[in-house]
Amino acid sequence: MSAPSPGGAYVRVARRADVPPGTMLRAEAGGHAIVLANVDGELFAIDDTCSHEEASLSEGGLTGEVVVCPRHGARFNVKTGRVLSLPAVRSVATYAVKVEGEDVLVATEPRRSAALPHRR
Repeated sequence: MSAPSPGGAYVRVARRADVPPGTMLRAEAGGHAIVLANVDGELFAIDDTCSHEEASLSEGGLTGEVVVCPRHGARFNVKTGRVLSLPAVRSVATYAVKVEGEDVLVATEPRRSAALPHRR
C-alpha cells in the first residue's frame, strides 16, 4: 500500500502493536532495510545496516533512543541517525514515519542524516 505524500511515497511496514515501547522491528521500505524503533510510544525509522561493518542494527539493543550494533558496539541515535560511538564514524539515514490508525507507514526515500558524525 502506498500513500502519496509531499516529497515521496509511504508504504505500510507494520501494525502499531508489532512495535511495543522499548522494542525494535526490522522492515523494508522502498527496497531499503530499515529498523523501526519505539521510543516511549513514538516511532522512528533508520537504516538497518550499521555504517561500520554491515551488521543488522535490528539485532542489537535499544536503550532509550540509542541502538547498539550487535557486532562491534557502535551506537546510533534512532531519532537523528547520528553515530554516537566508534567504531562507526558515519551516521545512518532516517526515514519519515507516520501512523494512520493502527498502520505504521514509512517513507520510501531516506533522509540523509544532517547530524554531525562522532568525533574522535
